[in-house]
Amino acid sequence: GRTKNAFNDAVLNDGRLRFSKQNVVYKSSKTGKVDNIPAAELSVATWRRVCLGHGIKLATSSGHVYKYDGFRDTDYERISEFFKANYKVELTEKDMCVKGWNWGTAKFSGPLLSFDVNDSSVFEIPLASVSQCATGKNEVTLEFHQNDDSEVSLMEVRFYVPPGPADEGADPVEAFAQNVRSKADVIQATGDAVCVFKELQCLTPRGRYDILIYPAFLHLHGKTFDYKIPYTTVLRLFLLPSKDQRQMFFVISLDPPIKQGQTRYHFLILHFSKEEELKLTLNMSEEEVEKRYEGKLSKNMSGSLYEMVSRVMKALVNRKITVPGNFQGNTPGAQCITCSYKAQSGLLYPLERGFIYVHKPPVHLRFEEISSVNFARGTTTTRSFDFEVETKQGNQFTFSSIEREEYGKLFDFVNAKKLHIKNRGFKEAKNNEYSDSDDDQHDAYLERMKAEGKIREEGDGSNDSDEETGEYDSNASESDSGSGGDGSGDEGKKKPAKKAKVVKEKRERKPRKGKKQKDTNAPKRPMSSYMLWLNSSRERIKSENPGISITEISKKAGEMWKQIGKEDKEEWDGKAEEAKKTYEKAMKEYRESGGGSSTPSKKEDKKRKSGGGEKEKEQGGNDSFKSREFISSEESSSDGERKKAKKAKKAKGTPQSRDKVLHCHHGNNRMD
Repeated sequence: GRTKNAFNDAVLNDGRLRFSKQNVVYKSSKTGKVDNIPAAELSVATWRRVCLGHGIKLATSSGHVYKYDGFRDTDYERISEFFKANYKVELTEKDMCVKGWNWGTAKFSGPLLSFDVNDSSVFEIPLASVSQCATGKNEVTLEFHQNDDSEVSLMEVRFYVPPGPADEGADPVEAFAQNVRSKADVIQATGDAVCVFKELQCLTPRGRYDILIYPAFLHLHGKTFDYKIPYTTVLRLFLLPSKDQRQMFFVISLDPPIKQGQTRYHFLILHFSKEEELKLTLNMSEEEVEKRYEGKLSKNMSGSLYEMVSRVMKALVNRKITVPGNFQGNTPGAQCITCSYKAQSGLLYPLERGFIYVHKPPVHLRFEEISSVNFARGTTTTRSFDFEVETKQGNQFTFSSIEREEYGKLFDFVNAKKLHIKNRGFKEAKNNEYSDSDDDQHDAYLERMKAEGKIREEGDGSNDSDEETGEYDSNASESDSGSGGDGSGDEGKKKPAKKAKVVKEKRERKPRKGKKQKDTNAPKRPMSSYMLWLNSSRERIKSENPGISITEISKKAGEMWKQIGKEDKEEWDGKAEEAKKTYEKAMKEYRESGGGSSTPSKKEDKKRKSGGGEKEKEQGGNDSFKSREFISSEESSSDGERKKAKKAKKAKGTPQSRDKVLHCHHGNNRMD
C-alpha cells in the first residue's frame, strides 16, 4: 500500500511500502531509494498516533530504526495479525506524550535521540539529521541539515543539561555530546585517508579539487571550499563517455545534496581525459585491503585515471556503476545526444532505466517516474526538434535543439522502453518528418506575398518597356483597344498580351481601392456592456491588485465578468442599450447637418464607375480602355499606372492624337 516515510524530520516523502513473508520493502517515489528489512532482523514493532493519522516504528536487531506514517486507524488489526503470523513480532500500541512539558529525560536508542516524559516519548530526533553538535556551559546545541523540500525546516535545538554530582568524574555535557556525535552526521577526519586523487577537474561544483577517500566519507578539498560527503548520501554512480569518445564523465548522485550557501549540488560530476594514467597505492596493508574490500581493490593498482576513481568509489560506496545501454546516436559510436536544457548546451544519455543529462544543470529521470514524452517541432528552425518529458508529479523537462537526424534513433528507443508518447500517431508516419514538414503545410500569408510580388515585377517590367520610346506608349494603348473589341488584332506580339495580363491583375486588387476612410468628426460608437463595466471597475481592480500590468488587468477583468450575476449584467446591458440609442440619435443629427458628405457613398461610387463604363462603350466598347474620369478617380500605388494615366490624358489633349486613337480602334490596325 501507499505510505509516507517520516525519517526526515521536516517533510514526508511519498513512497510504497510492501509487507511480505520474507521482508519489508519501502521504495521512495522521489529518489527511488529502497529500504529492505529482512523479516528475521525485525525485533520491535510499535503502532502509535502521529500528526497525520497513525504510524509504524520498526527496530532491527542490527540497531537501525525505520518510521513510516500515513496509515489509517482501521489498518492496525490487519497489520498486527500479519506481523504475528509471519514475523513473530507483536505490534504494540504506544501513545505519545502531549502534555507540553519541556523537562524530561534524554535517551539514546541506536540512531535516535528520544526525549521522554514519564516514560512516554515527546519527540524523537534522527541523529543522522544532525549536522553540528556544539557544547557550552550546561548546554548542548544540535544543528540540523536544512531540508529543501519543506517550506519550514527545524534548524536548531538546545538542551539544558544540569550539572552532575561533584564526585562524578565525567562531565554530563560532554557525555551527552559524545553520544550525539557517535551517531550524528558530523564528519570528523580521524586517521589517514585510504587514498588521495590530486587536482581532479570537477564540473559541479566547478573547479579543481583534491579528493581524499576516507572509509566513511569523501572529502573534496578546493582552493575556496571544502565538502565532506558521507557515503550514506550517495544514491547512484554513473560512468558516461563523452560524444567524442576521448573524455569521460563520472557522476555521483547525492541525497541530501551538498550545500554552499543557497546553492544545492544534487550531483557531483568529475571530468576525465581517457589518456590520463595513474599508479595508485592504498594507505593500507594488503591483508587489511583483502579483508575489508573482499578482492574489489588491491594495494597497488594502475590504469586510466577515471577507471581508478570509479573502481575505488564502487568498492567504498558499495553501489553498482550505471553505464549507457544499447542506445547508439546518429554520430558513429556516440551513446548520447547533443541538446540544450534551460539555454545551456549539454548531452542527454538514454540509459536502460532512465535518462541523465549533463552537465548544467544535471538531470536524472527514471522511467518509472515518467508519465509521458512528446516530440515537438523546433521553435526556431525545422532542422531540429524538442524532446519533452513529463513526470508523474507534473514537472516538465524540455530538451531542445536536437538534430533531426537523431529523431529516428530516439523514437525507436522510447518506443522500445514502452514509454507513453503523446503524439505517437503523428510521429510514426515518417521518421524524416521534420525534413519536409513545412513544405506539406499551406502558408496563406506566404502565397499572398508571392502573388503581390509577382504583380509588382510584371508592373515594373511594363514600366521599363514604356520608357523606351514615348511614341510606343500611345501605340500600345491603341493596340489594346483594338484587340479587345472583337479579338482580331495581332495576338502574336508580346506587348499587347502583357498589357492585358496587367489589367487582369489590377482587377484582382480592385477591392483594395474602395477602402473606407474613417470620419473623425462622426460621433463615437457606443461601448458594450462589458467595456462600460470595465471602465468603472478598472481602478478598483488596480487597488485590489497592486503592481498588476495592463494585460493582467484585462485577464482579471474577464474572470470577474464571468462570475457576475445575471441581475448585475442586466443593469450594464441596460446602460449599453441607452448608449446605443444616444449614438443613433447623434448620428442621425450629424447626417442631417451634412456630416459625412465628403466621403462618397457606395451608390455614388458605383454610379460614377457605371457612367465611366458607358463612356467607354461610346468610345469603342473595349474593357481595357479607360476614360478621363476613370483614370482620375482610380487609386493606385503603382508608378507605372500613374505614368500611363498621365500619357493617356496628354493623348486626349490634342485633336490629332484623339483622331489616331479612334482611327486605330475602328480599323483594328496597328500603327507602326
